[in-house]
Amino acid sequence: MTTGAGRRRPYGVITRGTTNPNRLRRVDNWIVAACGDLLRAAPDPLVVDLGYGATPVTAVELRARLAAGVRPDVRLVGLEIDPARVAAAAPAADPPWLTFARGGFELAGLRPVLVRALNVLRQYDESEVAEAWRTTTAALAPGGVLVEGTCDELGRLGGWLLIDADGPRSLTLAARLATLESPAELAERLPKALIHRNVPGERVHDLIRALDDAWRDAAGYAVFGPRQRWVHAVRSLKEAGWPLLDRPTRWRLGELTVPWPTVAPR
Repeated sequence: MTTGAGRRRPYGVITRGTTNPNRLRRVDNWIVAACGDLLRAAPDPLVVDLGYGATPVTAVELRARLAAGVRPDVRLVGLEIDPARVAAAAPAADPPWLTFARGGFELAGLRPVLVRALNVLRQYDESEVAEAWRTTTAALAPGGVLVEGTCDELGRLGGWLLIDADGPRSLTLAARLATLESPAELAERLPKALIHRNVPGERVHDLIRALDDAWRDAAGYAVFGPRQRWVHAVRSLKEAGWPLLDRPTRWRLGELTVPWPTVAPR
């Protein structure tokens, strides 16, 4: 939809906006590792934090992590539909590196290389997900990507998708291993496109069940710590034929990444 001046109105709805400092550290660190080369090669390393919430803290953190881990000239724009949130974030701005504006899935006319949208679509209906993806990826710079998913309030459990103009490419699950009792807990933090698919007959259910079984079988490794137990469980999945995309260096961080077709809804 456009205004009389021809500019599109923000596409989306105001969400609850709850957030916490360091809540998105797991996905941020993954972005640095998985998308760093994309940003390094970009003529204009513009990143959008879509739906940063009631406070800009996670946008500030993402800009700092990308500046330290990828390149110092990364520019980040935080977008929110609620004008009051944009106004409240203004004191945290550091132009031109960190700014805030009103916008939604249409990205307010920006052409970023990367968009992070965490805990946004979780509050939408599943039927609205595909259109939100299409709208956002259509606004990306050529070769750009969207990282979309969800996590718990403290950032201990999370799941996110890497999406480009052709659709989802991968699913990553991540956990703070020191507090993980069972990988089945990750089912509660699947992205919106998958969270209602954790039922028998669906691929993502098969993955969560296989991971939980491998974790249980690796109970003997718990004496060496939860990290060794997780690594052994994930290695067992790989040996069983699951097409994992990451390496043990990422497994040791409590991560697991699989291609989208492995978990796509039937």
